[in-house]
Amino acid sequence: MNRINKIIDEELTMFKRGIVATPQDRAALDSFAKANQGSSDIILTQMAVQFGYNEALKRIKRLINDENNIQRRLTL
Repeated sequence: MNRINKIIDEELTMFKRGIVATPQDRAALDSFAKANQGSSDIILTQMAVQFGYNEALKRIKRLINDENNIQRRLTL
């Protein structure tokens, strides 16, 4: 489990060093989309992809570290 957590943490850290900023939350992504008025669609698309990947990694990390979730899935 520690190795998986380390890999996820490394991936999450990469978002802090990218050329395109990864929005911290959905509100920040929506704010950028509204402010750019379609002039930076490529950047907006990349931000959205990174945001989704970031959120997915965080969810996976929460699920694998949740003892109750692991036990429940093992009994299915």
